[in-house]
Amino acid sequence: MSRVGTPEQQPPASGGRKSLIGRLADWIFNSALWKSMYMNPYPRDRRTRGLAVLNSLFLHLHPGRITRQALTFRYTFGLGGTSFFMFILLTVTGVILMFYYIPSVPQAYFSIEDLETTVAFGQFFRNIHRWAAHAMVLLVFLHMVRVFYTGAYKPPRQFNWVIGVILLVLTFLMSFTGYLLPWDQLAYWAVTVGTNMAGATPFVGDKLKFLLIGGYDINQNTLIRWYTLHVFALPLVAAVFMGMHFWRVRKDGFSR
Repeated sequence: MSRVGTPEQQPPASGGRKSLIGRLADWIFNSALWKSMYMNPYPRDRRTRGLAVLNSLFLHLHPGRITRQALTFRYTFGLGGTSFFMFILLTVTGVILMFYYIPSVPQAYFSIEDLETTVAFGQFFRNIHRWAAHAMVLLVFLHMVRVFYTGAYKPPRQFNWVIGVILLVLTFLMSFTGYLLPWDQLAYWAVTVGTNMAGATPFVGDKLKFLLIGGYDINQNTLIRWYTLHVFALPLVAAVFMGMHFWRVRKDGFSR
């Protein structure tokens, strides 16, 4: 009859001697570095599984208790998580493109041309960045539609709905500010139309247009302002609101 017990209670194999891999595993799992990363033992029961969820950033994003229906794909279609993945993909590819893009009126267009024709995998990374931006706009919009039509904005999730609306606006702004960076005719006239629309805002239209353009004409000031908004200011604000959004999902729970 085989001896019953937990792995910690089982006698060591091979006549009381552990293999090299076993000794290495014990050294890693008992090290101070490993225990600082994983404060709880390996989850083997309900209590240790709960502790593993509570002490993990990624596992803690979801509520501690969810319904069986919430585990199905058709419940959310993964739209929120896929939108976040697109944001990560845009961040990675955007950092790569920043190594080659020059935010200067005489050089911006030609740096894009170099990415398309000269830089190794430049066209590949630029196309990923562009299509991921389009996909993120679509996915965030569909995510909002899904939340609205399933009533997932109802109490106690009203505050998270407001955060979602802010994230939708930030997504539009990140996409639009990146439109100017190639500095071609399409980008120039798109920004001209957009800033003229902002200029039509009652009472503050002229000041808002002046702030966006950085003057009275679209020039170097406009390019550097929109570049700063696109690569730093808007993504930073969006990351903060995403953290708040995930935290409220954890606290409010999934919709029933």
